[in-house]
Amino acid sequence: MSRSLREALAWAQGMGLQRLDAQMLLLHALGRSPQDRAWLLAHDQDPIDPTLWPRFEALCLRRHDGEPVAYLIGERDFFGLRLHVDARVLDPRPDTETLVEWALDVLTPRPAPRVLDLGTGSGAIALALRHRRRDADVWAVDASADALAVAQANAQRLGLPLHCLQGHWLRHWPATAPERFDLIVSNPPYIRADDPHLTALRHEPAQALVAGPDGLVDLREIIATAPAHLQPDGWLLLEHGWDQAEAVAALLRAAGYRHIGQRQDLGGHIRCTGGQAPLGTPTPQRR
Repeated sequence: MSRSLREALAWAQGMGLQRLDAQMLLLHALGRSPQDRAWLLAHDQDPIDPTLWPRFEALCLRRHDGEPVAYLIGERDFFGLRLHVDARVLDPRPDTETLVEWALDVLTPRPAPRVLDLGTGSGAIALALRHRRRDADVWAVDASADALAVAQANAQRLGLPLHCLQGHWLRHWPATAPERFDLIVSNPPYIRADDPHLTALRHEPAQALVAGPDGLVDLREIIATAPAHLQPDGWLLLEHGWDQAEAVAALLRAAGYRHIGQRQDLGGHIRCTGGQAPLGTPTPQRR
């Protein structure tokens, strides 16, 4: 039985998919860009090729099972960039753009800044900063070789040079890399191991989500080790869970960071907390 594009969307919504998700999956099944929603509306009476229906149906079933749309279509728009993503990396969230905006504010008065993105994943944060600050020297670290492969491929495709290093946060820092940075940013794992929402995130890499019994294990390590890699006036900016703002600010204060600030996400929750390097951070000898 031949179905129109409108009927295909109605079928997908009938199984519980959001209209936008259904539109993006239908466009993908048709071999069109996810940006072609206007075309889809203008052609909603066109019949769908019956040979394409099994593909669309399979995509909808996977989405119904919780797989991110970005994995299904292979891309995600983030801060004006179209990133290629898959199950090797987290699906970049719009809320993380809050961290990018704050980072750009911090970098505004600094010529040719040196920036480090810890836990880069797809390279979303690092590449967004590199795109907006073409004079920046941007480094990206991830413990996962698979994630770094995604970030490097995105950097090459977008024509945005990026220095990629494999490592666990700032441990065993290589002598070939810069010692200190004007800005360190990170969207690390921050979900508690017993968080019931992890079920809904089961298609994404657990090592990029879970951070011990309280969700603060990786944030603690980054806060403790970052001063040794910050310029004396450098900044550390962190994304965290919606209910972790007070705990992260307390960790920064205890470590001596100055001018601690916070930013809200799109939903009005404090999603990012950061501060300037502690007093007494030594001025590094330039290499």
